[in-house]
Amino acid sequence: MTVLEHFRANKKTEIKDADAGKRPITSGDKSQDKAQTIALAEDIAEQQEMMYATKKHKLLIVLQGIDSSGKDGTVKDVFFSVNPQGIRIVSFKAPTPIELAHDYLWRVHQQVPQAGEITVFNRSHYEDVLITRVHDLIDEKECKRRYAQICDFERMLYETGTTIIKFLLHISKDEQAERLQERIDDPAKNWKFDEGDLVEREKWDEYQKQFSKTIEATDADHAPWYVIPANSKTQRNLAVASIVLETLESLKLTPPAANPKLAGLKVK
Repeated sequence: MTVLEHFRANKKTEIKDADAGKRPITSGDKSQDKAQTIALAEDIAEQQEMMYATKKHKLLIVLQGIDSSGKDGTVKDVFFSVNPQGIRIVSFKAPTPIELAHDYLWRVHQQVPQAGEITVFNRSHYEDVLITRVHDLIDEKECKRRYAQICDFERMLYETGTTIIKFLLHISKDEQAERLQERIDDPAKNWKFDEGDLVEREKWDEYQKQFSKTIEATDADHAPWYVIPANSKTQRNLAVASIVLETLESLKLTPPAANPKLAGLKVK
């Protein structure tokens, strides 16, 4: 079984706290797992260089997860070797007045990858069926309508040359409590703490239910969801890096052909 297959969600995937601590692909040695992730990150960088050079493919990576699930850490640890020219990290915050004046996908479409580029969404268009539903900003009918629109949007991206992979970084409620407390207790990490995280935490069960419903409604072979147990940061990074690399390798990228005009050319 490939790593892709191991974490692949399906229509019956249910998000449960008990699964957040699983470590199905770790060696049991944290140092060894970190070393393997570094090696995978370097391989990802090589694949990305070919993608950037040939400009025939586009890769969109979606990172979703509850507050403190490790989205920023995943970006830092998995993509640190990638040439900055060929990757963009887009973090979606609360929409601005201008963005609210448009449809909810307007700001998202502007950020999708161009040819030769990897784009990572740190949060994404899925906020518009997660937080909006949990807080009853939209009703069930509107949510289902948005599921369909998101599926159409992602299918359009796929049919115009974008490869899509979507990750749910899944931590348990107890693990989130530890991470939030660490941000409170460590002055150097106070800047990471947002009191709003405590408000969202009160709706934990609703978020888990909505994650499950969202995956059921929007998982597709051309835009697959992967549920990553993320209580262990090394497990999280190893899994995400493995899936990203397997996805890039499936594109069978090759360096651009040599320029025959350069044969024998000497710089004077």
